[in-house]
Amino acid sequence: MADFQDVSEQSSLHPKPAELVSQYGTAGFRANAKLLDHIMFRMGLLAALRSKKTKATIGVMVTASHNPEEDNGVKLIDPMGEMLLQTWESYATQLANAEQEDLLTALKDVIEKEAINMSQEANVFVGKDTRSSSSSLSQAVLDGVAALGGHSKDYGLVTTPQLHYMVRCQNTQGKYGEATVEGYYKKLCQAFIQLINNKASNCTDDQKHLSVDGANGIGALKVNEMESHLKKELLISLFNDGSKGKLNHQCGADFVKVQQKPPTGIEVNPGERGCSFDGDADRIVYYYTDSDGRFHLLDGDKIATLISTFLKELLTQASLDLKIAVVQTAYANGSSTHYLENTMKVTVVCTKTGVKHLHHAAQEFDIGVYFEANGHGTVLFSEAAEEKIQQLAENPGTDDERKRAALLLQNTVNVINQTVGDAISDMLLIEAILAIKGLTIQQWDAMYTDLPNRQLKVKVSDRRVIDTTDAERRAVSPAGLQEAIDSLVKKYKQARSFVRPSGTEDVVRVYAEAETQESTDAMAHEVSLAVYRLAGGVGDEPKPLH
Repeated sequence: MADFQDVSEQSSLHPKPAELVSQYGTAGFRANAKLLDHIMFRMGLLAALRSKKTKATIGVMVTASHNPEEDNGVKLIDPMGEMLLQTWESYATQLANAEQEDLLTALKDVIEKEAINMSQEANVFVGKDTRSSSSSLSQAVLDGVAALGGHSKDYGLVTTPQLHYMVRCQNTQGKYGEATVEGYYKKLCQAFIQLINNKASNCTDDQKHLSVDGANGIGALKVNEMESHLKKELLISLFNDGSKGKLNHQCGADFVKVQQKPPTGIEVNPGERGCSFDGDADRIVYYYTDSDGRFHLLDGDKIATLISTFLKELLTQASLDLKIAVVQTAYANGSSTHYLENTMKVTVVCTKTGVKHLHHAAQEFDIGVYFEANGHGTVLFSEAAEEKIQQLAENPGTDDERKRAALLLQNTVNVINQTVGDAISDMLLIEAILAIKGLTIQQWDAMYTDLPNRQLKVKVSDRRVIDTTDAERRAVSPAGLQEAIDSLVKKYKQARSFVRPSGTEDVVRVYAEAETQESTDAMAHEVSLAVYRLAGGVGDEPKPLH
């Protein structure tokens, strides 16, 4: 058995505030930074155990993504760059919540349950975002790894997707790429430049311009570092670069998506492309303003449509028989689903909300494209798909059209970070597709028109009274609620509505879409009332929106 003396001594330097209870969720732990020191130390311990168990390198990222600057958080990364295995999430919660004197018992419990060989070597990669609290908190993680005799590599300031990428590179012995930030830029930018060499003849130099809102976070730093690798094939004007503004304050992908307006501190001329990253650069949304000054948002649904359409066309040109699908959640706009299924003839799968559900469903296909409406997403290629693409590209007997398509597919694979949603990688892919297809952002936006939609929240005394099925699109309980929603939906054209409990607070989220904004808002209000009356609403009953 390992010597736990170090753990005891070190742990007393990272004491847990008594009574504090935390929960490891999809986004790991997130809270005010002042409450996280003990959790960081303990996640260092857990990462060392996970590494011993998997005999592989594990990642620990210190970030709170799009949360305000005073918050922070931590998430663990599994060997292939994916999210932590679900059973281990409960260990994370268990360790975080153990009172000081019970920590060793909790630790030994995990070791016994998982039959971990404590003499096995442990290797952990650690990264952090630009928050002022991240330095001391990432040091607490390093202390935790060291307390169990593990080895760690501190990558310092990196985006969340970059750390996911490093972990995968390390555990594939470099097959996925070189486990350095420089290696990441080289792989992505070389693939991007190869793609851009195929740009359409109508693609002019002024279309190389892109305004990027860095959310005053780590993404801005990294776009700056990457710029020289782009060889002037993409001309980026960087705003909210962290030099003066506050992280995520009135900027970033989440702000733009929720407020439906451009971030403060960015200048985008009418018709020009702009995009926003979130705080740790794992989400991206695009937008432009038309000549009438109207703001147009291109969210995850529009991004998934652009990418899957491009891939489907290349598969056809290459005559490759590979199964491609787009994975959406119930929040995807009905117009996007309709366009993909009926116009593009692409398979669409709907899953429960949450990245891990989307990622898992995407793995079922040769090529799986998944994006949440909030702009978090990527593309997964099966090993078999990558092999077929490579064989076709390298086969001397392949005719020119098929070879061109195969090479484009090969470079597309290389520009994509398959481990997790990555704003930088997604941006390069989108820019390449627009150039190759000779599309303006307006033409991309015009592929389909979003149905007007509305999201509302209803406070309830206990969110667990709502139970859903069919990828959260239908409510099973409380009794009568789904029937009420069905009859309300029937009153409106092209209408759809669903309700689901929040994962974090006692509220029920209501989604509605219909032919006009007016009917959408009316229906959203009526559904909210039904939830309030049938699911134990608290406080005043929902007021009409107009």
